[in-house]
Amino acid sequence: MTRDNALSTSETSWVINLADLEATKRLASEISFSLKPGDLVTLGGGLGSGKTSFARFLIRFLTGTPNLDVPSPTFTLMQLYDGTHFPIVHADLYRISSPYELNELGWDEASDNAVLIVEWAERAGQFLINDRLDVTFMLEPEEAQKSGANLEHRVAVLTGKGTWAVRLARMKHISELLDNAGWTDAKRNFMQGDASSRAYERLVMDDKSAILMISPQKTDGPPVRTGKSYSSIAKLAETVNAFVAVSNGLISLGYTAPAIIAQNLDAGLLLTQDLGNEFCYNENGPIFERYAEAVLVLAKLHNGSELGLNLPDVLPVTNKTTYSIPHFDLDAYLIEAELLLDWYVPFDQRANFSGSPRGKFVKVWTDILQIVLESDKTWVLRDYHSPNLLWLAEKEGTGRVGLIDFQDAVIGHPAYDVVSLLQDARIDISAETELKLLSIYVRARATASQAFNVPNFIHAYSVLGAQRATKILGIFTRLNERDGKPVYLKHIPRIETYLRRCLSSPELGALRSWYDQYLPNISASVS
Repeated sequence: MTRDNALSTSETSWVINLADLEATKRLASEISFSLKPGDLVTLGGGLGSGKTSFARFLIRFLTGTPNLDVPSPTFTLMQLYDGTHFPIVHADLYRISSPYELNELGWDEASDNAVLIVEWAERAGQFLINDRLDVTFMLEPEEAQKSGANLEHRVAVLTGKGTWAVRLARMKHISELLDNAGWTDAKRNFMQGDASSRAYERLVMDDKSAILMISPQKTDGPPVRTGKSYSSIAKLAETVNAFVAVSNGLISLGYTAPAIIAQNLDAGLLLTQDLGNEFCYNENGPIFERYAEAVLVLAKLHNGSELGLNLPDVLPVTNKTTYSIPHFDLDAYLIEAELLLDWYVPFDQRANFSGSPRGKFVKVWTDILQIVLESDKTWVLRDYHSPNLLWLAEKEGTGRVGLIDFQDAVIGHPAYDVVSLLQDARIDISAETELKLLSIYVRARATASQAFNVPNFIHAYSVLGAQRATKILGIFTRLNERDGKPVYLKHIPRIETYLRRCLSSPELGALRSWYDQYLPNISASVS
């Protein structure tokens, strides 16, 4: 395994009192949630200071086996384990006389893409990378004397070097957040992530649970157009302030969103209400009753906007700070649509559309998006689809739909969220089911307000359906090509099907002509 051993001056320390063995176990649990393949954890301290006990706890957490036998590798030097997400190597280098002995042990091969937990790591010499977490244990005899028979009292000094400096600081912030909120003793469980860079854990303590959201502030990417980053142009939230503001705003309007239990906005940490894990779909697809209720949530929100109810574009975050919901403008729609040219076309067609094809593409989209830009605006939650809608059977009416992903909310056209739901990227929605659910939405809007223009809405629905499908084809390809997440490719045929539906709309003739000319594989079956 080749590793960068460049010197780094980044370093963060954290001193933790370990009053008993249970505290050592808790520390191992906290660290286990931060580890990933390629990490090095070095354990320091004298004989009997607790290094091996800590390693045993850590390995048990990483393997998901609470009673796993974890012997000291003093004589084997290296012990390998299969973790739940990656291999684990537990090494004790006390008996080696030269770092070069590690070559004979197969150090590189064994530790490739693994987490290394190393005792007496200083003996590794040049094999010891600078990007690591050091955990040093020290006995505190004075404290042990005060506690009488308690001889377990130790101090752990954690030092994060290199990239671990930031990660250790985040661990400390999480520990402080949970401690201050009274959730220190909670059991922490990973939650399956999605396409975003955020991480989630479900915390369980006694008969209650909560969700820990870990979303550090995003660094603005390189400028891609007019000196602005993609994130800035596409109106993507860069801090958790957006989630706090919109969640509180939805709750104040009577919708079901997670209440904020505790927060550290600077560190990008939120402890929120747990709305459960029952969704609006099952293995057979959408559950019609639940999707119908989710459609009515949108109709209620959009009716309120049309009837003049207060949907502000500036929301409070704290007593002293506010968050401005950005407006979804032409530049945002266009840069999303152009992801198709930047990622899908090179992947699917092995081609590069520049010059005339790109120019025509941008011109067509600029023209057909005018109806969207000129229409009335409302809150667009933007990720209103199957993974982000929970079902709470104990509630009533639209309150039964729990909303959990809205930090990228914008001010835009109401059709965007409707098409996000009815042309769901992750589950099949038949044309018949889509039409039935769309009819429910339209009836609810038209009943509430005679000013609701049905033809204009259906026109905008087709435009935004095509825009969203075009964007997602680019995003899912990018997740595969750039981020190494091929699982999203399985959804591409579904997205292509939705795009064909939208292209069949008479109002999208110019866009269909572009696809006929440049991507006929998509538009081939459009009648």
